[in-house]
Amino acid sequence: MLKTFPATFALMAATLLLGACSDQVKDTHPQQLVTQRQAIFKKMTKTLEPMGLVARGHKDYVKVEFVEGAQALKDLSGQPWVFFSADGNYPPTKAKPVVWSQAAEFKAATDQYLATVDKLVEVSGSADLPAISAAVDAVQKSCKSCHDQFRNER
Repeated sequence: MLKTFPATFALMAATLLLGACSDQVKDTHPQQLVTQRQAIFKKMTKTLEPMGLVARGHKDYVKVEFVEGAQALKDLSGQPWVFFSADGNYPPTKAKPVVWSQAAEFKAATDQYLATVDKLVEVSGSADLPAISAAVDAVQKSCKSCHDQFRNER
């Protein structure tokens, strides 16, 4: 035990030192608006991932699973936007200031995204793989477009 103690201690010390050097800012806002919207976006990503695998032919299309996934994405897709309130622009946000200074453009991008999700839900049960692939691609492109315009990549 005495021989492993120095190694264990060194590992713990290194972990603490590296953690102290982290530039990760904690969300200390009372309502944790940034944390809440980021959590929803992560759920949205995890929900879309299996559909992307189907769209690219890396996973079989199973109607019930795909329809459930598309509906789950639709249910999530309306949730994060409320957390982009005036109070939601603080570190550790990854949102660019234009989210608030160009609110109409941000709303238009949000509406465009929601429309692509609606289309995905519409075709999800059709077993028309080209239409499904196009719908998944449209959702992913809408995500990327919004990120390019409104999100800092850090």
